[in-house]
Amino acid sequence: MVEDELALFDKSINEFWNKFKSTDTSSQMVGLRDTYKDSIKAFAEKLSVKLKEEERMVEMFLEYQNQICRQNMLIQEKKDNLLKLIAEVKGKKQELEVLTANIQDLKEEYSRKKETISTANKANAERLKRLQKSADLYKDRLGLEIRKIYGDKLQFIFTNIDPKHPESPFMFSLHLNEARDYEVSDSAPHLECLAEFQENVRKTNNFSAFLANVRKAFTAMVYN
Repeated sequence: MVEDELALFDKSINEFWNKFKSTDTSSQMVGLRDTYKDSIKAFAEKLSVKLKEEERMVEMFLEYQNQICRQNMLIQEKKDNLLKLIAEVKGKKQELEVLTANIQDLKEEYSRKKETISTANKANAERLKRLQKSADLYKDRLGLEIRKIYGDKLQFIFTNIDPKHPESPFMFSLHLNEARDYEVSDSAPHLECLAEFQENVRKTNNFSAFLANVRKAFTAMVYN
């Protein structure tokens, strides 16, 4: 737009100059001069208006660019926040998957241990049951009484060992440990050989021979 105005102004100057060269009288020259001044003034005012419009257009364009820049920054910030949120969600999902897997492993391990304990308890109960069934037989033949006492222990009480005092008790306690082996303790009177007897019954699992050996040891103490 400004270039067009300048072109028109240049054309007006050329026309004025051509008229000025072809003018002879001073009055005509004065008229041309006034006309030229008016043209210059009108052009200057018009050009000023155009320049202000152009300045406003430039300002509006710069403001529009600034708005676009701010919008792009906001969009980028929201995009970064969204990517961060997605990463956090993925991290939480992985943590949840690991936690779920750990819980499942614990459940399976608990189930296995529960089954193992149940099997061990059944085996122990069966062994104690067999021992209890033999109590009457041992009592009749060996003068032995078996009692169940605290801590899931069995107390073995021998009588008829001391001829002078047939009712005097000779006793020891027994239980099954976590490895399901025989554990002997609390002998009265104390037998030094009881630990050896315990090892033998663990190896042979011959409990009748174990009881016979304990009774012989108590009898030997009386006669010694």
